Amino acid sequence: MPPDPDDAPSGTSRLQVALAVDADVDRAAAVLGDGRLAWLGEPLPAADDRDMDRFLIDLELRVSDRAPRVAFRKAAYVEVGPLVSDPDGEAISLPISWRAAGMTPLFPVFAGRLSWGPGELRLDGYYAPPGGSVGLMADRLVMNAAARATGRRLLERIAESMRASAAGSAGGARAAS
Repeated sequence: MPPDPDDAPSGTSRLQVALAVDADVDRAAAVLGDGRLAWLGEPLPAADDRDMDRFLIDLELRVSDRAPRVAFRKAAYVEVGPLVSDPDGEAISLPISWRAAGMTPLFPVFAGRLSWGPGELRLDGYYAPPGGSVGLMADRLVMNAAARATGRRLLERIAESMRASAAGSAGGARAAS
């Protein structure tokens, strides 16, 4: 059941997106941990003294997957924190946030968690739509669909890295035999 929008901090909207992914915990930890560059892009110097790595990435909103493909891209600063495991080692997660790299007042700011559990990648957090209360109303009417689509595309990008990692491992295993 989706969370009640009234539970969101003032001026924000909830973003929850999940994607089925075929990966074990070791592969997920490799891609979300040391393999971050495969899906995050260009590393940047840290913005402050928090334990967060900073990257410049193009976030993508696909309008159509059919030919001709239409997508909007926006450069964003993405910060990710250390990977943590749940007590039983069955799930992992890390803090993640992003904001536009330019024209920042026109784009939302997101903060939340990126997690992997058996068979699923999940993005869960809150974003502040631009434009104050008018932007929040527009978000509830239309723009939340764009936020969900952008979050889903990021999860698809991570899942692609997990598949590539698996293919590389399988190829390496075949070459070693």
